[in-house]
Amino acid sequence: MMWRTILLRYCFLLVSCLLTALEAVPIDIDKTKVKNTQPVDSAKIEPPDTGLYYDEYLKQVIDVLETDNHFREKLQKADIEEIKSGRLSKELDLVSHHVRTKLDELKRQEVARLRMLIKAKLDSLQDTGIDHHALLKQFDHLNHLNPDKFESTDLDMLIKAATSDLEHYDKTRHEEFKKYEMMKEHERREYLKTLNEEKRKEEESKFEEMRKKHENHPKINHPGSKDQLKEVWEETDGLDPNDFDPKTFFKLHDVNNDGFLDEQELEALFTKELEKVYDPKNEEDDMVEMEEERLRMREHVMNEVDANKDRLVTLDEFLKATEKKEFLEPDSWETLDQQQLFTEEELKEYENLISLQENELKKKADELQKQKEELQRQHDQLEAQKLEYHQVVQQMEQKKLQQEISPSGPGGELKFQPHI
Repeated sequence: MMWRTILLRYCFLLVSCLLTALEAVPIDIDKTKVKNTQPVDSAKIEPPDTGLYYDEYLKQVIDVLETDNHFREKLQKADIEEIKSGRLSKELDLVSHHVRTKLDELKRQEVARLRMLIKAKLDSLQDTGIDHHALLKQFDHLNHLNPDKFESTDLDMLIKAATSDLEHYDKTRHEEFKKYEMMKEHERREYLKTLNEEKRKEEESKFEEMRKKHENHPKINHPGSKDQLKEVWEETDGLDPNDFDPKTFFKLHDVNNDGFLDEQELEALFTKELEKVYDPKNEEDDMVEMEEERLRMREHVMNEVDANKDRLVTLDEFLKATEKKEFLEPDSWETLDQQQLFTEEELKEYENLISLQENELKKKADELQKQKEELQRQHDQLEAQKLEYHQVVQQMEQKKLQQEISPSGPGGELKFQPHI
C-alpha cells in the first residue's frame, strides 16, 4: 500500500495527501473498460508539498528511514496510537549505523538552515546581540539541545509537530480564505469611495448583477450522497447509472490502488459539482472560492465517512456510509454564495487591523526615507570632502613639480636670482 511502508502510517499518510494549494483533476479513466490496467507504482509517486516550513526535512527523514528494513517492518505492524504516542520512535535505536549517520547529517543541515533563516530575519530587523541557540527553541520539530545527532527524541518531536500542524492545516486555510473575502469587500468599498454618485451607482448595480448571475446555477448534489456519486459514475466514468455499484466506484477512484480514498482522491470527486457553480471564464466566478468550496465538501464527507479519523477512507468505511439514510436522502447543500462569510463587525475589526498595519508600514517607510536622506547627505558630504582633498593633492603636486624644475638662462647656464 502506497504510504503504509513509509514512516508513520498516520502522520506521514497525512503528508501524502495534504497539499498547500490543491488542484484536483477529475478522474476520466474507466478501469472497467481498460484492459491490463497496471497498478500505480507507489515508489514513483512524488509526495506533495505539505505546506510545512520543514517539509523538505520531513520528506528526507522519511526517505532515509524507509531504507531500513527493521524500521519498515515495525511500521507496518504499528497502529496509529503507537505512532502518535512516540513508542515507535524508540525503534530508532535499532536502525543501522548507516541510517543513523545519514539522519545525523540531515539534522545538521536542518539546524544550519534554521540558523540561516534566523540570521536573515535578525539582519532584516537590524538586531544584534541575539543568542541564535536560544532562538532555535521556537522550532518544535527537532531537539535543538543536540544539533549534531538525530535521536529518538527528534523522531518523536517530528511526528508530533507534523501531526499537529497538519491537523490544523484546514483550519488555517479557512481563516486565510475569510481574510481574503474581507479584503475583497474592503477594497470594493474603498474603490466606491473614490467615485462620484453616478459612477458609484453603476458599480453597485454591476456588482449586484454579477452576484445574481453567479448564484444562478444548477442544483448542487450533497457531497458524498448517492446522487452525487452516481453523477460522477455516469458523466465522468461513462458508466450506466442503473449499474451503479459502491464497491466498484471505490476501486475506480482509488487512483493509486493503495486501498484508501485519501483527501486528494476525494476532492477529485467533487469537480463535476464545482463546475456547475464555477467557470474560470466567467468574471463573476472566483476560483479561490471554488477551492474553498472543494475543501468544505471534502471535510463534510470525511466527517461523515472516516470513522477512525485517520483522514483516509477505507473500503469498509465507504460501504458502511452508503448504508446510511443520509446517503440516500441527504439534506440540501448550501454553497458559499448562500452563506454569510463574515459579519460587519468582523469586517470593521479586520479593517482596523489593516489600518494599523498600513500606519506601521507608513511609519517604517518614513523612517527609511529619513535614513535614505541622511545617507544621501553623508554621501554628498563625503563626495565634497573627496573633491576638496583631490584639489589639495593636485595643488601640492603642482607646487612640488615647480620646485623641482631649476631656472636656467637662454644658453642653458644656471641663472641665480639675487636675494633682496
